[in-house]
Amino acid sequence: MAELDAGAKAPEFEMAGEKGPIRLSDFAGKALVLYFYPKDDTSGCTKEAQEFSALAGDFTAAGVAVLGVSKDTVASHGKFTAKYGLEVPLGSDPEGATLEAYGAWVEKSMYGRKYMGIDRSTFLIDGAGVIRRAWRKVKVPGHAAEVLKAALAL
Repeated sequence: MAELDAGAKAPEFEMAGEKGPIRLSDFAGKALVLYFYPKDDTSGCTKEAQEFSALAGDFTAAGVAVLGVSKDTVASHGKFTAKYGLEVPLGSDPEGATLEAYGAWVEKSMYGRKYMGIDRSTFLIDGAGVIRRAWRKVKVPGHAAEVLKAALAL
């Protein structure tokens, strides 16, 4: 899959969530922050979810939905959400279809070993389903605030 950039149509998706299926079409007419993260309850992913949760009210006030996505199960997401009091919904993409559609399933390398994994990335999608901003290889500190600033500029 080619890397998606600003101006591209956001690929439709459907995945499991705690309250049932989640689809891109559920957000029609509303901006969406779609962020991909590697694993529930790991340090960087926890910090990222906490930052988005801390700003959840600001995103809501701006009319912007936030959805975190990983390959973890709905049950894992439930435990993660409860443990940290997260305020943003999490989608489960165990087969990786959405990850692949958004180019977030990539080859990585650690200590010379190559493997496939999730590229921590975020997409700001407008109410018409068009990607307005894409962040790749996200560094967590301050990222949620940067995304909020971009969302407010829509």
